[in-house]
Amino acid sequence: MNRTKIEWCDFTWNPVTGCLHNCPYCYGRKIAKRFPNLFPNGYEPTFHPERLNEPYNSVPKNFRSKNPNLPQGSAMIFTVSMGDLFGDWVPAEWIEAVIKVAEDNPQHVFQFLTKNPIKYYEFKFPKNCWLGTTVTGLDMDSYRIFDLIDNTDDKNIRFVSFEPYLKRVDLNAFRHKLQIDWIIIGAQTNPWVPPIASWVYDLINLAKQNLIPIFLKDNLRWPEKIQEWPEVRD
Repeated sequence: MNRTKIEWCDFTWNPVTGCLHNCPYCYGRKIAKRFPNLFPNGYEPTFHPERLNEPYNSVPKNFRSKNPNLPQGSAMIFTVSMGDLFGDWVPAEWIEAVIKVAEDNPQHVFQFLTKNPIKYYEFKFPKNCWLGTTVTGLDMDSYRIFDLIDNTDDKNIRFVSFEPYLKRVDLNAFRHKLQIDWIIIGAQTNPWVPPIASWVYDLINLAKQNLIPIFLKDNLRWPEKIQEWPEVRD
């Protein structure tokens, strides 16, 4: 488990690595190619059971999270940042082993992010699991927002990450069914491809109208710093 510069989490934890989506903008695949000694299987889906114990003892008791709503000693843990834990190719046993760790560590928040949110329905999550999906605007992938809402329980915080936000999403379809708790927006990096400003303004306005916290990543280079957090549920 590693400390991270990603603004919306404190640690990344990768008990599973690899992905078969083959997205052209994928940073994870680039990292795996750059560090073959750390990824001997490349970006093929791989289970690392020896990493399952990391959240139990990696966070100091005096740790202060980037999320001001968390108490001392609690952390935001981006779970499987180097893959897609809910890809159709991932065995259920791998996923269940990861969720069990979240159950055993209720003091932490475990953040999941997938391009296949319909698979969330197959599992039961403790309330300290935040369930997210990625929307880029390409290939009409905004349907994932509906899949996220329809296949998760509202006891869990639901969030949508528009990163990289590459094509405008028509938000009119979601105005009457936007049961999400957090929106993140970020740009493509290496090479840097920021979303058009009007797309970002549309999301900011939608979030304000629906009282949804919104988090603009620094890589947007947005003139105003907007980095809001949802309330942690008891």
